[in-house]
Amino acid sequence: MADLSVFYKLDADIAWQPTDPGVKRKVMAYSEQLMIVKVAFETGAIGTLHAHPHLQMSYVEKGRFEVEIAGHKKILQTGDVFSVPSEAVHGVVCLEEGVLIDVFNPMREDFLLR
Repeated sequence: MADLSVFYKLDADIAWQPTDPGVKRKVMAYSEQLMIVKVAFETGAIGTLHAHPHLQMSYVEKGRFEVEIAGHKKILQTGDVFSVPSEAVHGVVCLEEGVLIDVFNPMREDFLLR
């Protein structure tokens, strides 16, 4: 489990993990109940439709995305936010090179196994 005595983490010290073509992520910090993840997308990259039991909120740090949640699509850009309920099918298409900051409750143990 995470060492909660370490409070500060520097972006430059965290390695990118490749996920899908044109997509990579960094698990920035986590505890049992919370995880924050930075996900970078090349233009045209796809965050495949999927569902999970975790609650998710995401902030568009950079770029433009077509976000689909439970069959509803919306174009979001830098500064926008979206929320994904537990088990809702969701995914994104990156329209302009970008970065999402994803927050999960509880943490995504599957992200630590890669």
